[in-house]
Amino acid sequence: MASGFVFDGLKMHLKARKMNYADLARALKISEATVKRIFATRNCTLERLDQICELLQVDLAELARSGPREDRLVNRLTPSQEEQLLADPALLLVAVCAIQQMRVEDITALYALTEAKCVQLLMRLERLGILELHENNRIRLRLARTFAWNPDGPIMRYAKSQTGDFFDHRFDGPGEFMRMVTVRVSAEGRLALLRRLEQVAREYDEQHRADARLPLDGRHALSVLLAVRYWEPALFKKLRRGRDGGKVRI
Repeated sequence: MASGFVFDGLKMHLKARKMNYADLARALKISEATVKRIFATRNCTLERLDQICELLQVDLAELARSGPREDRLVNRLTPSQEEQLLADPALLLVAVCAIQQMRVEDITALYALTEAKCVQLLMRLERLGILELHENNRIRLRLARTFAWNPDGPIMRYAKSQTGDFFDHRFDGPGEFMRMVTVRVSAEGRLALLRRLEQVAREYDEQHRADARLPLDGRHALSVLLAVRYWEPALFKKLRRGRDGGKVRI
């Protein structure tokens, strides 16, 4: 059982993270009807309430004080903030670990950082507005559900420079997949397909949040690259007719 203000706060957090009841249902692996009934009756078990709070990265004490305004959550960092992360590999590492919902003890067990150094880096991230560091080194993210690195910002430019390392792999192991599909579709069809890809990205994010309670050895680092653009290989462009094409005939 929980008081009505708790559900008002949860609704505000859902809205701030641009989530709806269907998103919540998928993440909790229950029906959307069950989620609607929980919020309509303002009634659920403490275990279920704890699961919802964990998914939304909020605690009951915060709900008692106030719900978050959407503009308090970070959608994008400034280029200057991304430069600060990139200038210090350890800071960027801890930022990514925090985004992956790793605890301080997980980070220090996996990487060569002392607890004191890790906390120091987390405090720097707190000043950047990425997270809040609470009692017992509990990390609470301040990132909106729609958070993304700037498309042509420092972090993504660095990521692009690493594509050789990323693709130097067979992609044939368990849980691995790579397929390149080259198609010609209408503008309307392209937008429809993009919406479906965005949904795939959201589902990965929701699964990540749902599995956050598992111990670290039960959660494996996974990188998903989704990229769509108008593109033709240079060797094809050379065969085009007209001003931009070559003179080669086959």
